[in-house]
Amino acid sequence: MTVPVFEEYEPAPDCPCAGCAERRRERARGLPVRAGGHPAAHGARRALVLATAAGVALGATGFAHADTVAGRVADAEAGRAAGPEAGRVADVDTGRGADPDVNPDPATPQGGSGPLHGQPLPGPGSTPQAPMLRPSTRADIINRAKRWVNAKVPYSMDTYWSDGYRKDCSGFVSMAWNLVGNEWTGSLAQFGVKIAREDLEAGDILLFHNPSDPNKGSHVTVFGGWTEYTHTYYLAYEQTQPHTRSQSTPLAYWSNSDLYVAYRYKGLNEGLDGKGPGAGTEAGTGAGTGTGTGAGPGASAASAAYPGVGSFGPGATNKHVTRLGDMLASRGGKRFYGQGPGPRWGDADRRATQAFQLAQGWRGTAANGLPGPATWRYLVNHLGKDIPAAGKAGSGTAATGGSAAATGGSTGAGGNSAGSGTGGGTGSGTAKTPPFPGAEFFRPGRSSTYVEQLGKQLVKKGFGKYYVTGPGRRWAEADRRNVEAFQRAQGWRGTSANGYPGPQTWRRLFA
Repeated sequence: MTVPVFEEYEPAPDCPCAGCAERRRERARGLPVRAGGHPAAHGARRALVLATAAGVALGATGFAHADTVAGRVADAEAGRAAGPEAGRVADVDTGRGADPDVNPDPATPQGGSGPLHGQPLPGPGSTPQAPMLRPSTRADIINRAKRWVNAKVPYSMDTYWSDGYRKDCSGFVSMAWNLVGNEWTGSLAQFGVKIAREDLEAGDILLFHNPSDPNKGSHVTVFGGWTEYTHTYYLAYEQTQPHTRSQSTPLAYWSNSDLYVAYRYKGLNEGLDGKGPGAGTEAGTGAGTGTGTGAGPGASAASAAYPGVGSFGPGATNKHVTRLGDMLASRGGKRFYGQGPGPRWGDADRRATQAFQLAQGWRGTAANGLPGPATWRYLVNHLGKDIPAAGKAGSGTAATGGSAAATGGSTGAGGNSAGSGTGGGTGSGTAKTPPFPGAEFFRPGRSSTYVEQLGKQLVKKGFGKYYVTGPGRRWAEADRRNVEAFQRAQGWRGTSANGYPGPQTWRRLFA
């Protein structure tokens, strides 16, 4: 029997086989295996040796192509390695075998960026496109994540689920955010904006990318909400061994906690909860047709485009805030501004925005006083209803009454600030606001009619989603979470949105 001479086979650069396509993807990523490259390369190298040995044993006269004999041997070696030593090597290389009940931080190797499974790659010489963002809401993101959890999608870094997304941690987040392709931990950040951990809300993510060795420790989870009042544990939706799961997780993760960064999806319809008019649609992409500021005939598509959620809110200072104020003033919100709209975001902007949103019949997070794509589109194109005059039904603002400033003795924005608020201006309606009974009534273990009164008002205002039964007389975590949602809708953050009502929260809630 003639022993075949080993020769390294170099296929043509445009070879369409699966093995060569994978090789080109590895080169494009520019990561050697020892520095975290695609773990399948381990098996591929071993497959070359095994294929040569197989040729000797079978009396072969040549060396088979990488996607035939070597590919089959690699598959067999990776999934059914002979002997305990080979089994251990396969587990190390692929990350299989981790038990999350024993080790809450399993290895999470991942694939690289690529299109959805079943969609073609760009042709030769194609120009790279900027990341495309599909509009989404927080409810959409969580519902997509739950679908994988309910299906218990098995973890895999090189296979895909029926929706075309890769079955690893970064593929899971690509699916939850409804991205146009499969991303990895090194590219997901470009689709989000960095936020503080205390500002985390459902649908945001916590991301750790280890650039020196991406397959060692790198991981990403979807934030599903706090699981207790100290905000040290949260509900994490994640793709890990052995399948997709959701469980209470310490902030930010079981290990490498300090290295995780919080991100919010750039395409998030922040001002919508999926129920208001225009939910889930592209906003402000065409020329305006109405008479509102900047929306008249001839307005360019660029000037009508929604500038993004980062342009508004506490600390924002830019021309978009000024334009928002001008449009709100022209729609009946002039009374909220004592000195006219300006570039610095203030409480007048929030209250005027909320009044406009309430005038459209939106409630809950769709009327939180922060302009999302739908609010912007309605203003730019002069759609919907104007803000009613002060004191008329439907004004819906936290403090109307013709005064530019929210009434009350406190200068702080938070729910626990001092001052009960006495009202000011005709038609403010604060005379009907019951007096704040005191913070001591709203603490764990306390029971009173005030707790039930608070809960009923939260439900009336559209902030009762955390109640399974009730509300009742005994203070519970559901009460705190509903209060927190209301406080965040006012634009408050940190200790001002801790879920415990203070005089300001009480006044606005009952206004």
